[in-house]
Amino acid sequence: MSTATPSVSSKSFGLFCVASYLLSLSYGSTFLLSLLISARGGNEHDAGSVISAAMLSTFAAVIVSGHLSDLLGAARSIALFGVLLVAASLGFALTPGFGNLLLFFGLLLGLGWGVFYTLGPIIVASLVTPSQRAKYFALLSGSMLSGIGSGPLLGRAASALGYPVTTAFYLAALASLIGVLMFWRLSAQLENAHATSAPAARISWRTTSRVLSSSAVLPIIMVGLGGCIFGGLSSFQTSYAAARSLDYSLFFLGFMSAAISGRMLIAGFVVKRDPLIASCLLSALTLISIGLFSFVVDDAFSYLLAAAILGIGYGLTYSVINGLAANEAPAGTTSQALLLFSLSYFIGVFGFPLLAGKIIVEHGMTTLLYTVLGVALLNWLITAGRLLWRRFVSAQALERA
Repeated sequence: MSTATPSVSSKSFGLFCVASYLLSLSYGSTFLLSLLISARGGNEHDAGSVISAAMLSTFAAVIVSGHLSDLLGAARSIALFGVLLVAASLGFALTPGFGNLLLFFGLLLGLGWGVFYTLGPIIVASLVTPSQRAKYFALLSGSMLSGIGSGPLLGRAASALGYPVTTAFYLAALASLIGVLMFWRLSAQLENAHATSAPAARISWRTTSRVLSSSAVLPIIMVGLGGCIFGGLSSFQTSYAAARSLDYSLFFLGFMSAAISGRMLIAGFVVKRDPLIASCLLSALTLISIGLFSFVVDDAFSYLLAAAILGIGYGLTYSVINGLAANEAPAGTTSQALLLFSLSYFIGVFGFPLLAGKIIVEHGMTTLLYTVLGVALLNWLITAGRLLWRRFVSAQALERA
Protein backbone atom coordinates (compact mmCIF):
# COMPACT_ATOMS: atom_id res chain seq x y z
CA MET A 1 0.00 0.00 0.00
CA SER A 2 1.25 3.43 -0.84
CA THR A 3 2.58 5.51 2.02
CA ALA A 4 2.79 8.71 0.06
CA THR A 5 1.69 11.85 1.83
CA PRO A 6 -0.93 14.20 0.44
CA SER A 7 0.41 17.05 -1.67
CA VAL A 8 -1.15 19.70 0.59
CA SER A 9 -0.01 20.53 4.12
CA SER A 10 -1.86 19.17 7.15
CA LYS A 11 -2.62 22.73 8.23
CA SER A 12 -4.20 23.62 4.88
CA PHE A 13 -6.23 20.40 4.82
CA GLY A 14 -7.36 21.08 8.38
CA LEU A 15 -8.55 24.55 7.39
CA PHE A 16 -10.25 22.99 4.36
CA CYS A 17 -12.21 20.70 6.71
CA VAL A 18 -13.12 23.61 9.02
CA ALA A 19 -14.39 25.66 6.07
CA SER A 20 -16.39 22.61 4.93
CA TYR A 21 -17.93 22.34 8.40
CA LEU A 22 -18.98 25.99 8.35
CA LEU A 23 -20.58 25.75 4.89
CA SER A 24 -22.42 22.59 5.92
CA LEU A 25 -24.27 24.42 8.67
CA SER A 26 -26.44 26.07 6.03
CA TYR A 27 -27.73 22.71 4.79
CA GLY A 28 -28.08 21.39 8.34
CA SER A 29 -30.35 24.28 9.23
CA THR A 30 -32.85 23.13 6.56
CA PHE A 31 -33.79 20.24 8.87
CA LEU A 32 -35.57 22.91 10.88
CA LEU A 33 -37.73 23.93 7.91
CA SER A 34 -40.51 21.53 8.91
CA LEU A 35 -40.63 23.20 12.33
CA LEU A 36 -40.40 26.70 10.84
CA ILE A 37 -43.05 26.14 8.17
CA SER A 38 -45.41 24.42 10.62
CA ALA A 39 -45.19 27.49 12.86
CA ARG A 40 -46.21 29.57 9.83
CA GLY A 41 -49.26 27.46 9.05
CA GLY A 42 -47.78 24.89 6.67
CA ASN A 43 -47.24 21.13 7.01
CA GLU A 44 -44.64 18.45 6.25
CA HIS A 45 -45.65 18.31 2.59
CA ASP A 46 -44.96 22.04 2.26
CA ALA A 47 -41.56 21.60 3.89
CA GLY A 48 -40.79 18.68 1.58
CA SER A 49 -41.63 20.86 -1.41
CA VAL A 50 -39.09 23.51 -0.36
CA ILE A 51 -36.38 20.94 0.29
CA SER A 52 -37.07 19.12 -2.99
CA ALA A 53 -36.88 22.37 -4.95
CA ALA A 54 -33.18 22.11 -4.29
CA MET A 55 -33.08 18.87 -6.28
CA LEU A 56 -33.84 20.73 -9.50
CA SER A 57 -31.01 23.20 -9.06
CA THR A 58 -28.53 20.51 -7.99
CA PHE A 59 -28.84 18.92 -11.44
CA ALA A 60 -27.60 22.18 -12.91
CA ALA A 61 -24.95 22.49 -10.19
CA VAL A 62 -23.53 19.02 -10.86
CA ILE A 63 -23.48 19.55 -14.62
CA VAL A 64 -21.76 22.95 -14.48
CA SER A 65 -19.50 22.28 -11.50
CA GLY A 66 -16.95 20.42 -13.61
CA HIS A 67 -16.83 23.27 -16.12
CA LEU A 68 -16.52 25.78 -13.28
CA SER A 69 -13.70 23.77 -11.75
CA ASP A 70 -11.80 23.69 -15.04
CA LEU A 71 -12.39 27.40 -15.61
CA LEU A 72 -12.03 28.96 -12.14
CA GLY A 73 -10.61 26.21 -9.98
CA ALA A 74 -12.60 24.00 -7.61
CA ALA A 75 -11.98 25.99 -4.42
CA ARG A 76 -12.82 29.36 -6.01
CA SER A 77 -16.01 27.87 -7.48
CA ILE A 78 -17.02 26.66 -4.02
CA ALA A 79 -16.35 30.10 -2.58
CA LEU A 80 -18.43 31.87 -5.23
CA PHE A 81 -21.40 29.53 -5.00
CA GLY A 82 -21.09 29.40 -1.22
CA VAL A 83 -22.50 32.93 -1.27
CA LEU A 84 -25.78 31.35 -2.41
CA LEU A 85 -25.82 29.27 0.78
CA VAL A 86 -25.57 32.49 2.77
CA ALA A 87 -28.44 34.00 0.77
CA ALA A 88 -30.59 30.86 1.17
CA SER A 89 -30.17 30.78 4.95
CA LEU A 90 -31.05 34.45 5.23
CA GLY A 91 -34.00 33.97 2.90
CA PHE A 92 -35.47 31.14 4.98
CA ALA A 93 -35.23 33.31 8.09
CA LEU A 94 -36.61 36.52 6.59
CA THR A 95 -39.41 35.23 4.33
CA PRO A 96 -42.81 35.55 6.07
CA GLY A 97 -45.32 32.72 5.78
CA PHE A 98 -44.99 30.05 3.09
CA GLY A 99 -44.97 30.67 -0.63
CA ASN A 100 -43.00 30.70 -3.85
CA LEU A 101 -40.25 32.82 -2.34
CA LEU A 102 -39.25 29.95 -0.06
CA LEU A 103 -39.10 27.69 -3.11
CA PHE A 104 -36.76 30.22 -4.73
CA PHE A 105 -34.42 30.10 -1.74
CA GLY A 106 -34.62 26.30 -1.92
CA LEU A 107 -33.29 26.56 -5.48
CA LEU A 108 -30.45 28.79 -4.29
CA LEU A 109 -29.61 26.27 -1.59
CA GLY A 110 -29.42 23.51 -4.20
CA LEU A 111 -27.05 25.48 -6.42
CA GLY A 112 -24.69 26.41 -3.59
CA TRP A 113 -24.74 23.06 -1.84
CA GLY A 114 -24.53 21.15 -5.11
CA VAL A 115 -21.32 22.86 -6.24
CA PHE A 116 -19.72 22.57 -2.81
CA TYR A 117 -20.71 18.95 -2.19
CA THR A 118 -19.62 17.89 -5.68
CA LEU A 119 -16.28 19.67 -5.90
CA GLY A 120 -15.14 19.01 -2.31
CA PRO A 121 -14.44 15.29 -2.91
CA ILE A 122 -12.88 16.08 -6.30
CA ILE A 123 -10.38 18.36 -4.55
CA VAL A 124 -9.56 15.57 -2.10
CA ALA A 125 -9.25 12.93 -4.84
CA SER A 126 -6.74 15.13 -6.67
CA LEU A 127 -4.65 15.75 -3.55
CA VAL A 128 -4.07 12.16 -2.38
CA THR A 129 -3.21 8.76 -3.83
CA PRO A 130 -5.98 6.20 -4.54
CA SER A 131 -5.00 4.18 -1.45
CA GLN A 132 -5.52 7.27 0.74
CA ARG A 133 -8.86 8.35 -0.69
CA ALA A 134 -11.12 6.46 1.73
CA LYS A 135 -9.28 7.95 4.70
CA TYR A 136 -9.37 11.55 3.46
CA PHE A 137 -12.93 11.19 2.16
CA ALA A 138 -13.81 10.12 5.72
CA LEU A 139 -12.21 13.29 7.13
CA LEU A 140 -14.05 15.49 4.64
CA SER A 141 -17.43 13.78 5.03
CA GLY A 142 -16.95 13.84 8.80
CA SER A 143 -16.54 17.61 8.65
CA MET A 144 -19.62 17.92 6.46
CA LEU A 145 -21.77 15.65 8.62
CA SER A 146 -20.65 17.53 11.73
CA GLY A 147 -21.82 20.78 10.18
CA ILE A 148 -25.06 19.21 9.01
CA GLY A 149 -25.75 17.87 12.50
CA SER A 150 -24.83 21.15 14.16
CA GLY A 151 -27.45 23.12 12.20
CA PRO A 152 -30.49 21.68 14.02
CA LEU A 153 -28.64 21.88 17.36
CA LEU A 154 -28.33 25.63 16.84
CA GLY A 155 -32.12 25.74 16.58
CA ARG A 156 -32.55 23.73 19.77
CA ALA A 157 -30.06 25.94 21.63
CA ALA A 158 -31.85 29.07 20.40
CA SER A 159 -35.19 27.74 21.64
CA ALA A 160 -33.70 26.87 25.03
CA LEU A 161 -32.43 30.44 25.35
CA GLY A 162 -35.79 31.90 24.39
CA TYR A 163 -34.88 32.91 20.82
CA PRO A 164 -36.98 32.04 17.74
CA VAL A 165 -35.97 29.15 15.46
CA THR A 166 -34.99 31.69 12.78
CA THR A 167 -31.92 32.43 14.92
CA ALA A 168 -30.40 29.16 13.68
CA PHE A 169 -30.73 30.31 10.07
CA TYR A 170 -29.04 33.64 10.85
CA LEU A 171 -26.15 31.83 12.57
CA ALA A 172 -25.88 29.39 9.66
CA ALA A 173 -25.66 32.34 7.24
CA LEU A 174 -22.84 33.88 9.29
CA ALA A 175 -20.97 30.57 9.50
CA SER A 176 -21.32 30.02 5.77
CA LEU A 177 -19.98 33.50 5.06
CA ILE A 178 -16.87 32.72 7.11
CA GLY A 179 -16.55 29.41 5.22
CA VAL A 180 -16.75 31.28 1.89
CA LEU A 181 -13.92 33.60 2.93
CA MET A 182 -11.80 30.65 4.07
CA PHE A 183 -12.25 28.80 0.79
CA TRP A 184 -11.29 31.93 -1.14
CA ARG A 185 -8.12 32.31 0.93
CA LEU A 186 -7.25 28.62 0.58
CA SER A 187 -7.94 28.48 -3.17
CA ALA A 188 -4.38 29.29 -4.26
CA GLN A 189 -2.83 26.62 -2.02
CA LEU A 190 -5.33 23.94 -3.00
CA GLU A 191 -5.13 24.64 -6.72
CA ASN A 192 -1.30 24.71 -6.72
CA ALA A 193 -1.21 21.40 -4.87
CA HIS A 194 -2.92 19.51 -7.69
CA ALA A 195 -2.52 21.77 -10.72
CA THR A 196 0.04 19.48 -12.30
CA SER A 197 -2.03 16.31 -12.15
CA ALA A 198 -5.71 17.25 -11.99
CA PRO A 199 -7.72 15.88 -14.92
CA ALA A 200 -10.54 17.76 -16.51
CA ALA A 201 -13.61 17.50 -14.30
CA ARG A 202 -16.31 18.32 -16.85
CA ILE A 203 -18.86 15.63 -17.54
CA SER A 204 -20.08 14.36 -20.93
CA TRP A 205 -22.38 11.66 -22.27
CA ARG A 206 -19.37 9.57 -23.23
CA THR A 207 -17.75 9.64 -19.79
CA THR A 208 -21.14 9.14 -18.14
CA SER A 209 -21.80 5.98 -20.14
CA ARG A 210 -18.30 4.69 -19.34
CA VAL A 211 -18.81 5.18 -15.61
CA LEU A 212 -22.34 3.77 -15.55
CA SER A 213 -21.28 0.67 -17.50
CA SER A 214 -18.57 -0.09 -14.94
CA SER A 215 -18.86 -1.50 -11.41
CA ALA A 216 -18.76 2.10 -10.11
CA VAL A 217 -22.50 2.28 -10.88
CA LEU A 218 -23.29 0.17 -7.80
CA PRO A 219 -21.84 2.56 -5.17
CA ILE A 220 -23.47 5.38 -7.15
CA ILE A 221 -26.86 3.67 -6.74
CA MET A 222 -26.14 2.96 -3.08
CA VAL A 223 -25.39 6.58 -2.25
CA GLY A 224 -28.71 7.61 -3.80
CA LEU A 225 -30.56 5.12 -1.60
CA GLY A 226 -28.54 6.30 1.40
CA GLY A 227 -29.53 9.87 0.57
CA CYS A 228 -33.21 8.80 0.69
CA ILE A 229 -32.65 7.33 4.14
CA PHE A 230 -30.81 10.34 5.52
CA GLY A 231 -33.02 12.94 3.84
CA GLY A 232 -36.24 11.19 4.83
CA LEU A 233 -35.27 10.80 8.48
CA SER A 234 -33.48 14.09 9.07
CA SER A 235 -35.86 16.43 7.24
CA PHE A 236 -38.83 15.35 9.39
CA GLN A 237 -37.09 14.45 12.62
CA THR A 238 -38.84 17.32 14.39
CA SER A 239 -42.20 15.72 13.49
CA TYR A 240 -41.00 12.23 14.49
CA ALA A 241 -39.79 13.47 17.87
CA ALA A 242 -42.94 15.49 18.54
CA ALA A 243 -45.12 12.43 17.86
CA ARG A 244 -43.20 10.50 20.55
CA SER A 245 -42.80 13.40 22.99
CA LEU A 246 -39.02 13.38 22.51
CA ASP A 247 -36.43 16.12 22.01
CA TYR A 248 -35.34 16.19 18.35
CA SER A 249 -31.92 17.51 19.34
CA LEU A 250 -31.11 14.05 20.74
CA PHE A 251 -31.23 12.62 17.21
CA PHE A 252 -28.78 15.13 15.78
CA LEU A 253 -26.57 15.01 18.87
CA GLY A 254 -26.40 11.21 18.79
CA PHE A 255 -25.91 11.06 15.03
CA MET A 256 -23.22 13.74 14.93
CA SER A 257 -21.32 12.43 17.98
CA ALA A 258 -21.26 8.89 16.60
CA ALA A 259 -20.24 10.05 13.12
CA ILE A 260 -17.34 12.11 14.49
CA SER A 261 -16.26 9.43 16.99
CA GLY A 262 -16.45 6.78 14.28
CA ARG A 263 -14.09 8.73 12.08
CA MET A 264 -11.67 9.42 14.91
CA LEU A 265 -11.65 5.95 16.45
CA ILE A 266 -12.49 3.34 13.81
CA ALA A 267 -12.40 4.96 10.37
CA GLY A 268 -8.66 4.21 10.05
CA PHE A 269 -9.40 0.56 10.76
CA VAL A 270 -12.42 0.38 8.47
CA VAL A 271 -10.74 1.89 5.40
CA LYS A 272 -7.95 -0.71 5.59
CA ARG A 273 -10.45 -3.56 5.38
CA ASP A 274 -12.08 -5.06 2.30
CA PRO A 275 -14.42 -2.25 1.14
CA LEU A 276 -17.19 -4.65 0.09
CA ILE A 277 -17.23 -6.38 3.47
CA ALA A 278 -17.04 -3.03 5.25
CA SER A 279 -19.92 -1.56 3.25
CA CYS A 280 -22.02 -4.69 3.85
CA LEU A 281 -21.55 -4.58 7.62
CA LEU A 282 -22.07 -0.83 7.84
CA SER A 283 -25.19 -1.00 5.65
CA ALA A 284 -26.50 -3.66 8.03
CA LEU A 285 -25.99 -1.23 10.92
CA THR A 286 -27.98 1.39 9.01
CA LEU A 287 -30.77 -1.16 8.51
CA ILE A 288 -30.74 -2.01 12.22
CA SER A 289 -30.99 1.68 13.16
CA ILE A 290 -34.08 2.17 10.95
CA GLY A 291 -35.59 -0.90 12.57
CA LEU A 292 -35.03 0.70 15.98
CA PHE A 293 -36.67 3.94 14.85
CA SER A 294 -39.63 1.96 13.51
CA PHE A 295 -40.27 -0.54 16.31
CA VAL A 296 -38.21 0.18 19.43
CA VAL A 297 -37.72 3.90 20.12
CA ASP A 298 -39.98 5.08 22.94
CA ASP A 299 -37.68 6.99 25.29
CA ALA A 300 -34.63 9.26 25.22
CA PHE A 301 -32.07 6.44 25.59
CA SER A 302 -33.42 4.28 22.75
CA TYR A 303 -33.77 7.42 20.61
CA LEU A 304 -30.14 8.38 21.21
CA LEU A 305 -28.99 4.80 20.60
CA ALA A 306 -30.80 4.53 17.26
CA ALA A 307 -29.33 7.86 16.13
CA ALA A 308 -25.81 6.81 17.17
CA ILE A 309 -26.05 3.52 15.25
CA LEU A 310 -27.23 5.47 12.20
CA GLY A 311 -24.27 7.84 12.61
CA ILE A 312 -21.81 4.92 12.55
CA GLY A 313 -23.57 2.91 9.85
CA TYR A 314 -24.60 5.60 7.40
CA GLY A 315 -21.67 7.92 8.12
CA LEU A 316 -18.92 5.38 7.54
CA THR A 317 -20.73 3.62 4.68
CA TYR A 318 -20.74 6.89 2.78
CA SER A 319 -16.95 7.19 3.05
CA VAL A 320 -16.37 3.60 1.96
CA ILE A 321 -18.64 3.73 -1.10
CA ASN A 322 -17.26 7.16 -2.02
CA GLY A 323 -13.85 5.52 -2.28
CA LEU A 324 -15.33 2.60 -4.22
CA ALA A 325 -16.92 4.94 -6.76
CA ALA A 326 -13.60 6.72 -7.30
CA ASN A 327 -11.45 3.59 -7.47
CA GLU A 328 -13.81 1.42 -9.56
CA ALA A 329 -14.34 4.08 -12.21
CA PRO A 330 -12.60 3.49 -15.56
CA ALA A 331 -9.19 5.10 -15.96
CA GLY A 332 -9.40 8.85 -16.48
CA THR A 333 -13.01 9.16 -15.25
CA THR A 334 -12.51 9.52 -11.48
CA SER A 335 -13.76 13.11 -11.39
CA GLN A 336 -16.78 12.25 -13.50
CA ALA A 337 -17.60 9.26 -11.29
CA LEU A 338 -17.56 11.56 -8.26
CA LEU A 339 -19.85 14.01 -10.07
CA LEU A 340 -22.34 11.22 -10.74
CA PHE A 341 -21.92 10.00 -7.16
CA SER A 342 -22.91 13.45 -5.90
CA LEU A 343 -25.81 13.68 -8.35
CA SER A 344 -27.21 10.36 -7.14
CA TYR A 345 -26.90 11.53 -3.54
CA PHE A 346 -28.74 14.75 -4.31
CA ILE A 347 -31.59 12.92 -6.01
CA GLY A 348 -32.07 10.93 -2.82
CA VAL A 349 -31.46 13.55 -0.15
CA PHE A 350 -33.41 16.36 -1.86
CA GLY A 351 -35.92 14.41 -3.94
CA PHE A 352 -37.12 11.90 -1.36
CA PRO A 353 -38.34 14.49 1.21
CA LEU A 354 -41.09 15.54 -1.22
CA LEU A 355 -42.42 11.97 -1.22
CA ALA A 356 -41.73 11.61 2.51
CA GLY A 357 -43.73 14.74 3.37
CA LYS A 358 -46.65 13.52 1.26
CA ILE A 359 -46.52 10.12 2.97
CA ILE A 360 -46.59 11.72 6.43
CA VAL A 361 -49.54 14.00 5.63
CA GLU A 362 -51.62 11.30 3.90
CA HIS A 363 -50.60 8.07 5.69
CA GLY A 364 -48.69 9.00 8.84
CA MET A 365 -45.15 8.77 10.17
CA THR A 366 -45.31 4.99 10.65
CA THR A 367 -45.79 4.44 6.91
CA LEU A 368 -42.78 6.65 6.19
CA LEU A 369 -40.65 4.60 8.57
CA TYR A 370 -41.68 1.37 6.84
CA THR A 371 -40.81 2.95 3.48
CA VAL A 372 -37.37 4.03 4.70
CA LEU A 373 -36.85 0.55 6.17
CA GLY A 374 -37.51 -0.95 2.73
CA VAL A 375 -34.98 1.42 1.15
CA ALA A 376 -32.38 0.47 3.77
CA LEU A 377 -33.02 -3.23 3.10
CA LEU A 378 -32.52 -2.73 -0.65
CA ASN A 379 -29.29 -0.85 0.05
CA TRP A 380 -27.94 -3.73 2.13
CA LEU A 381 -29.02 -6.33 -0.44
CA ILE A 382 -26.94 -4.60 -3.13
CA THR A 383 -23.71 -4.84 -1.18
CA ALA A 384 -24.52 -8.34 0.12
CA GLY A 385 -25.19 -9.39 -3.48
CA ARG A 386 -21.81 -8.04 -4.56
CA LEU A 387 -20.08 -10.17 -1.93
CA LEU A 388 -21.95 -13.30 -3.00
CA TRP A 389 -21.21 -12.63 -6.67
CA ARG A 390 -17.50 -12.13 -5.94
CA ARG A 391 -17.41 -15.42 -4.04
CA PHE A 392 -19.15 -17.16 -6.95
CA VAL A 393 -16.71 -15.72 -9.50
CA SER A 394 -13.72 -16.72 -7.32
CA ALA A 395 -15.05 -20.26 -6.99
CA GLN A 396 -15.52 -20.50 -10.75
CA ALA A 397 -11.98 -19.27 -11.31
CA LEU A 398 -10.60 -21.89 -8.93
CA GLU A 399 -12.51 -24.62 -10.72
CA ARG A 400 -11.10 -23.56 -14.09
CA ALA A 401 -7.60 -23.42 -12.60
